[in-house]
Order: sequence, then C-alpha cells, then structure tokens
Amino acid sequence: MDINETLNDLLVKLFRNINNIEEQAIRTEEYKDVTANDMHVIEAIDMQEPKNMTAVAKLLGVTTGTLTISMNSLVKKGYVQRGRSEEDRRVVLVSLTEKGKKAFLHHKKFHEDMIKAVVASLDDTEKVVLEKSLKSLYRFFTDLARKQDF
Repeated sequence: MDINETLNDLLVKLFRNINNIEEQAIRTEEYKDVTANDMHVIEAIDMQEPKNMTAVAKLLGVTTGTLTISMNSLVKKGYVQRGRSEEDRRVVLVSLTEKGKKAFLHHKKFHEDMIKAVVASLDDTEKVVLEKSLKSLYRFFTDLARKQDF
C-alpha cells in the first residue's frame, strides 16, 4: 500500500470511529449519562464566565434551536444551569454546575492524554510536520464547508 492509500485508510477509519472511541473513553461510571456530544457542549460552555446561547451555538457550529435541545438535557442531568443577564434580562446565560465542571475537567484530561500519546514518539521536527499537516486538513474541511454552505 502506498502512502496515499495508507493515509486515506487511516483518515477514513479515524473519522468513522472518532466519536465512538471518544465516547467510550470518556464514559465512566460517574459520567455514564453523558454523550460525546454532551461533553462537547460542556467544553464549549467552558469553566469561565457564563455565556449566552448564541455564543455557545456559534462555537459548536449549530443553531440555537439545536443547542436548546442539548441544553435542556444537560440542565435536567445537572451539568448546566441557566440564568438571566443582569444587563439585559432577555438574554439567557448558561454556565456549568460543579458537576459540569468536573465533567469538563474529565473531558479535558482525555484530550490531554490523547495529545500526549500522539506526540510521545515524535521529535520536534515531526511535531511541526504533524501540526502543519493537521492545519492543512482543517483548512480543507473548512473551505469545503464554506463552499457547500454548511
């Protein structure tokens, strides 16, 4: 198999399996009620100051309507709380509860462990090449999405 076939095979398998693999890795007894999608919403909310729904939806690349469905579930599960802005009572702000913050840190550790595993056997030059390659791949998909108006 030549390098192009190998890369294609690896990328296809990786894209096909990444959500399932991530979900299995982050789903522990403590977080058995959380999906990978839930974790990405939690990650977008972050542990900083509360965010409005539009900002979170934009980070995730979804509509506020789609986000509302996930948010309702996360509020019900106790990971997220809603509140009103003091400046404009019409604006709904979301933030993580203590349970949500613990889930955020759990997910963050998964990503840190993943990156450590990826770069562990690479020298500095190889890390730069990997970064450049992944940026090119990212640009390919964002350009494609822009052309397709996703």
